[in-house]
Amino acid sequence: MTAERSFDVISLGRATLDLYAQQLGARLEDATSFAKHLGGAGAAIAFGCARLGLRVAMIARVGDDAAGRFVVETLAGEGCDVSHVAVDPERRTALMMLGIRDRDSLAQAMYRDHCADLALDDSAADEAFLARGRALVATGTQFSTANSDRISSLAVERARRHGVRTVLDIDYGAELWGLRGGGEGHVANRGATAHLQSLVGRFDLVVGTREEIQLAGGSDDLVQALRVLRGLTPATVVVKLGAAGCAIIDGDVPGRIDGTRILPGFAVDPVNGFGAGDGFLAGLIQGWLAGMAWRDAGRQANACGALVCARHAAAAAMPTAAELAHFLAAPTPPVRPDADPQLARLHRVTPRRRTWGDLCLISIDDRSQAFEQARVAGAPEARLGVLKQLCVRAAAEAEQAMALHGRVGALIDDTYGEDALRAAAGRGWWLARPVEVPGSSPLELEGGRSIGSQLIAWPRDHVVKCLVRLHPDEPVEDRLEQETQLTALYRAVIASGHELLLELIVPDRPVSLPNDGDTVVRAVKRLYNIGIHPDWWGLEPAPAQTWRAIDELIAARDPFCRGVVLLDRGGDAGALVAAAASRSCCGFFVGRASLAAPAAAWLAGAIDDAALVAQVRATCEQRAAVWQRARATRSEAT
Repeated sequence: MTAERSFDVISLGRATLDLYAQQLGARLEDATSFAKHLGGAGAAIAFGCARLGLRVAMIARVGDDAAGRFVVETLAGEGCDVSHVAVDPERRTALMMLGIRDRDSLAQAMYRDHCADLALDDSAADEAFLARGRALVATGTQFSTANSDRISSLAVERARRHGVRTVLDIDYGAELWGLRGGGEGHVANRGATAHLQSLVGRFDLVVGTREEIQLAGGSDDLVQALRVLRGLTPATVVVKLGAAGCAIIDGDVPGRIDGTRILPGFAVDPVNGFGAGDGFLAGLIQGWLAGMAWRDAGRQANACGALVCARHAAAAAMPTAAELAHFLAAPTPPVRPDADPQLARLHRVTPRRRTWGDLCLISIDDRSQAFEQARVAGAPEARLGVLKQLCVRAAAEAEQAMALHGRVGALIDDTYGEDALRAAAGRGWWLARPVEVPGSSPLELEGGRSIGSQLIAWPRDHVVKCLVRLHPDEPVEDRLEQETQLTALYRAVIASGHELLLELIVPDRPVSLPNDGDTVVRAVKRLYNIGIHPDWWGLEPAPAQTWRAIDELIAARDPFCRGVVLLDRGGDAGALVAAAASRSCCGFFVGRASLAAPAAAWLAGAIDDAALVAQVRATCEQRAAVWQRARATRSEAT
């Protein structure tokens, strides 16, 4: 299989929206909330292959609806080429609702009548596009209706004409093949058996569960079914055996499928077996394309299936290459991968994430200080919301004037800044919101320890910001509450999927404790030591030697850290220049220290809206210019 192709894998198959009941053990009728995920075997396999670092393209069809756009954006976000995911103007994206009743069974309801993914047209068999792949993966459901069978068969034929290796995931389910009342498990179907037998000769690799292979071979005896298939195709046949592992038959069919022919699986506590087969196939294909021996590719595939099985969702549970390597390297792989701290961290930070350039961020999340400003100015409290909206407008104008697209953001509270948050949304900005009670020390979180329930209502792309005043030399009893609260917050963001910005302030009191350049480094190290790895740090201005120490610490302890943002302490140009020389510092805040004077003047009626916007914009542009010059100087020096 030549590597000189645009794509390692082109996946042709179902692309749907899955809604998973969040209440484990409940009937679908009793579920009260659902989580939205990418679904469909074809899309899940594409997603899983991309997670493992393969170059992937998807051929599918979705409806012109929110579900279809979610499918396309999710695949594209993982790096998949979606140029051949067509949009159907008449049909809806297929939907599946799933509930996890227990370890062995699922409740599911499919909504596939007149669905888009079976209405493929000739664009799905674009020969020039298919020729760009090393391998084409087709799922069996695409051959279950006359139209999709014709188009899918044509795609396979054209791919083979150009030396593209072909893979069939049987993907059989009674309801998927048009048999009502049999959504769970397999139903003997002579028509499906005959059709599958007419297909297998076109494929180099055929993969299915024990039941699917038996169905394709037309026998309840696995060995006999394999012999029938071997008579029809020289393809390598892989039998997925669930927790037991898999069997790979790439030559003559043995008399028995016993322990000597089975690659054992991994002992994990299952949470959701739905989608584990898609993860298995992604791992198998990655190993196959990498030239691994079948034994090694099968072991990797078993590991991917186990990791997906041990988590709630399907596609979203797919492991990254870093997770897979960590799991396989463990002397004893964890039985609860979902509860293993290192695997959980790798699953959180190693998938593809949006990258940001140097960030110019406006910080307008002050609440108690804003209230006091309004009181002193004699302004009604409602004016604070307008003030924050005007600051967003100023930041947007600075973005436009300095071509800072993709490098602007805002930190906004929802006490006074709810309308400002909405005004900032949809601009492609980095956005964060605070969760700490203003001025609290020891730290208190808004909403108390039930912070997780609060984050459910937040958009996933909003960063959770928490300011904490912490000194590494404080007595243990004084640090304990701080660290307990931070640990609870960190666990909450891991569960919710939000990123965390931790603003770390080393307090000046008590004066008996040191507060030199090394103190903040030791404070960051302390939080790493107790297992807290924020995605972003917010740190105060520091001398060059402190920034170098921060750079070294983050590189050693958290190479996945998104970066450090410089907190605003009055706009000292020297502080910006020192921070810009840092490898880990990726931007700066323009905040209360710089915006207090124009805000106070506006609240007092001394300046109008236009003057406020102009002053705030000028401050943002001046800081951005200093930062850009300092960054340019650093680049020239290196």
